[in-house]
Amino acid sequence: MAASVFDSPLYARLFDTGETGRLFSDSAALRAMLLVEGALAKAQGKLGVIPEISAAAIHRATLEIQIDPGALAQATGENGVCVPGLVSAFRAEMNAPEHAQYLHWGATSQDIIDTGLMLRLRQTLALAEADLKTIVKAMAEQADIHAALPMPARTYGQQATPTSWSAVLAGWGMPLIDALDALPALRDGSLWVSLSGASGTASALGKDAPSLRAALAEGLGLVDPKRSWHTDRGPIQRIMCWMAQVTATLGSIGQTAVALTATEVAEVTLGAAGASSTMPQKQNPVGASALVALSSQIGGLLSAMQIAASHQHQRDAASWFTEWMLVPQIAHSCAAALKHGILLSQSIRPNPNQMARAFGQGHDLLHAEALSFALTDYMPRPDAQAAVKTLCREVAESATPLSALALAKYPQLDATLFDPGAQLGQAPAEARSFVARARAL
Repeated sequence: MAASVFDSPLYARLFDTGETGRLFSDSAALRAMLLVEGALAKAQGKLGVIPEISAAAIHRATLEIQIDPGALAQATGENGVCVPGLVSAFRAEMNAPEHAQYLHWGATSQDIIDTGLMLRLRQTLALAEADLKTIVKAMAEQADIHAALPMPARTYGQQATPTSWSAVLAGWGMPLIDALDALPALRDGSLWVSLSGASGTASALGKDAPSLRAALAEGLGLVDPKRSWHTDRGPIQRIMCWMAQVTATLGSIGQTAVALTATEVAEVTLGAAGASSTMPQKQNPVGASALVALSSQIGGLLSAMQIAASHQHQRDAASWFTEWMLVPQIAHSCAAALKHGILLSQSIRPNPNQMARAFGQGHDLLHAEALSFALTDYMPRPDAQAAVKTLCREVAESATPLSALALAKYPQLDATLFDPGAQLGQAPAEARSFVARARAL
């Protein structure tokens, strides 16, 4: 097995990362770093930090020159970072020492690597945003179609009270819309440029380093944090936490989908199902199971990210190296979860007959709470609860539906008390709210 399922030809379709996977290759990382170096030189030329003619030459060359990642392996192994080797290789390829000498002027490796990462994370978030919108709109379409379809709600794995399929979809989709709504603030508060020099003091970046940092941010379309953040890993932490939250929501959807496709439940069907090597009848919820697995993985990775956020002094290689190992895996996990989320949201379908049958199979016990409140018209609340508990025991002993026992003992009760469609509470309203929010995206 490959070291990561995301790099495995064998598991490439089970954990498909789509375009996001291409953003976390060595070539993509070097390309992003060269874009940063070019933008830095351009900004420095405009501000007179380096000769403008050299700045133009460097900027043009960063758009044209390709550096083989393998050619930097030796230098990276020796230096711990790839930037010294990248700068040397670029100068050699540029073959214009009078201009190339101004490359990387006053910056440090972490400035280039962190800013390059932010360029890639910006694209990652854009791809995630598009996928989330696809998922939410597919769920909203179903919620609108099945607005009044009752089904059992379950707490602790047991039938609880009536809900609706549309409300279940709303419960899945609302947190995803919240994640979409959080993106503007996340981008503004996290997609930062880094330009602080060797120890965060910007001492080699010229007399007006803040203006240079602002110009670099503008040139790259990133945010100027107006300070050094070499040891403040908050920006990356926030982006990783956002990805983890999205994946956790999708993992919860996967958990519930697995349970609802169980043979004894069968209240939903999935358009794509996996086969068994030996059992011909199996229709395994593979995609939903993958969502759960990805959520589990990202939880562990996020814990390690928290440890890696503690950096020593002004710059810390060990914690930074740890971050390098974790960020691509988190981004890949989120991307793969979103791909499965799209497939699930577009293929999952309710089984209305089985949902209706579930109410009868439970002998109407899902209406016990509603019954206990209805009886408060005739007795104190504690007495009503005790009376319903007694009726529930009779149901268990006699297998007689709760509705029959309750109406026989309390004929003054309204029979609609045991109609699932009449006991949905705010479920339809929440579903309508979800559909409206989804359509407004």
